[in-house]
Amino acid sequence: MKKYFAEMVGTFVLTFLGCGTAMFLGCATPAGVVGTAIAFGLSVVAMAYTIGGISGCHINPAITLGVALSGRMSWKDAIGYWCGQLVGGIIAGACLLLLVNVVTPSACGIAEGMTGLGCNGVANAGGPGGAFLVEVIATFLFVLVVLGTTDEKVGAGNFAGLAIGMSLILIHLVCINLTGTSVNPARSIGPAIFAGGQALCDLWVFICAPLVGAALSALVWKCFSCEKCSKKEE
Repeated sequence: MKKYFAEMVGTFVLTFLGCGTAMFLGCATPAGVVGTAIAFGLSVVAMAYTIGGISGCHINPAITLGVALSGRMSWKDAIGYWCGQLVGGIIAGACLLLLVNVVTPSACGIAEGMTGLGCNGVANAGGPGGAFLVEVIATFLFVLVVLGTTDEKVGAGNFAGLAIGMSLILIHLVCINLTGTSVNPARSIGPAIFAGGQALCDLWVFICAPLVGAALSALVWKCFSCEKCSKKEE
């Protein structure tokens, strides 16, 4: 249970700090985009070195799917991780909504966009189809980095958390103005539940696309792993 709780806490931190930064800074300016990207990346780095030794710090259902498909964890544990991650994301969404209601825009100059709670959207990507493609590609790249850097034989060891966080920053810089960058169903579900409206209607994209991207990355990494095994046998 401890690792499931750790996943809940980690996902809460990622969603609250990442989406909270998007709310307060806004993403209409380069500074806002960069700040939000850094917030998500640093949240992952911080949690990697906080709960990595407990749960591995997935804090993302897509990563858990990739790890499970790669045979590195049981499906029983995967379900427990997913439950913890979803609860953490939902609690974070509730806390973000609380900030909106308690700290009013007129009191601290927060942009109107904060009422969106840092949700993802499809409009700037040309609709659901374009957003789906963006999220599949982004998640594929992100989860591939995770699988590679955490591989017991060829991974980055203690630097894995740093590499993963930096890659998340890069992915956000590319995708924020297209979809708001999800690559994480739990991060999208929590805020969307409380924002409602179009965010809830578009939510399926940010659940399905990251899972598809994660499955593809697991497949590619299995191919890489088989190739490594073949070379060792030779």
